[in-house]
Amino acid sequence: MKRISSFKVIQASIALLVLLSLVHPSRAFAANPDLETVLTGSRQRIEKLDYRLTGRLTRVEGNEKRTSYKFAAKAHWFPDGLRFLCEISGPGSEKTRLLLQMSGSGHVTIEKILPGEKAASVLPFERWNDPIVGTDFSYEDMVESQFFWKNQKLLAPEKYGARDCFVLKSMSGAQDRSYYDSVTSWIDRGILYPVHVVKTLHGTGQQKEFIYYGLRQVSGVWSASQIEAKLQGQPGSSILVIEAGSTKANLGRKDFDLSPSGTQEEKVK
Repeated sequence: MKRISSFKVIQASIALLVLLSLVHPSRAFAANPDLETVLTGSRQRIEKLDYRLTGRLTRVEGNEKRTSYKFAAKAHWFPDGLRFLCEISGPGSEKTRLLLQMSGSGHVTIEKILPGEKAASVLPFERWNDPIVGTDFSYEDMVESQFFWKNQKLLAPEKYGARDCFVLKSMSGAQDRSYYDSVTSWIDRGILYPVHVVKTLHGTGQQKEFIYYGLRQVSGVWSASQIEAKLQGQPGSSILVIEAGSTKANLGRKDFDLSPSGTQEEKVK
């Protein structure tokens, strides 16, 4: 009987470890507990969403001129993923309604009813990067799909203001529908909530910055009271202010009706 050389045994062991890391992606970053902590915490935060909120969305021009819109939104994570429904009311009677759905793998679909439209339709991917009502927020910015992408790595930790932060770089792959090549998130080490995010647009390399203000914990849930978005090299910015809401709204599937009749139902509540 032939004896197997120790070199071949080592080769076989290495090949098995590589195979296991491909079959079980979590084992690929098990050697980096901080990466696992950040990803698990960020994903679990989203997977526990059940909120209803109201506020305003304001575009601030470079000359300080402001255009504000009423903003109402709700979100809930169901067994098949996240549903996020928002309604944006303009200075006149026009309304924009959006329904975003995201699966557990980060796959996103967007439906919309824009001003002048009477029925919901799918928003084609080519329009995902369009500005919402002329602000710096795009349709894709309404959900945090980057935390569910497969390509993730931790950069060196940094302070953002007075906060000690993990710095997570999420990179989109061929399987991810996104206008962003990468999203870098400064995540508070103590509460695992983002305080600063920089998104890099595909092709142009232009960056979009998001700053989270007024972090607060309500009923055990962390959230921001204000989010500012700004495009690199462009004057002005856009601000989403949360004025009221509930972090435990007990929402069901019927609460995510995008049709015009669903709008009327929302008024009665």
